[in-house]
Amino acid sequence: MAIRFLLFALNCFSGEQNISDHLRLKNLIFWGRHGHLPFERESGNRFEVDIDLKVDLSPSIESDNLEDTADLARAYEIAQRLVEGEPCELIETLAGRIAAELLTLPRVQSATVRLRKMSPPLPGAVQGIMEAEVTRVP
Repeated sequence: MAIRFLLFALNCFSGEQNISDHLRLKNLIFWGRHGHLPFERESGNRFEVDIDLKVDLSPSIESDNLEDTADLARAYEIAQRLVEGEPCELIETLAGRIAAELLTLPRVQSATVRLRKMSPPLPGAVQGIMEAEVTRVP
């Protein structure tokens, strides 16, 4: 207990802020042509994307000004362009590309992307999804 308190006190007085603010976009739906099999690239599939951006929201909370926060419209555009654009064989490749580009947005400290391929080509009568989750920090 004493060690935990000491670590807490050191963190509080070290001058570092422990920010854990997030902005999220969930269940974004796009059509893409990603996959290893030829028919996946020909016919395409539905993809769902969740984006979680770690951002210090203190400035925008104080100012109530859109210019002081991360641009979620731009984050949406990045996901849309990459999912609907050039095909990747692997969903983790696509998720990684989205996360990497999200890191270029001002104020973004880390980006987590969850990418789901709906109705993947699995054997049998499967009603499932494939999902990749990628987190990137600068």
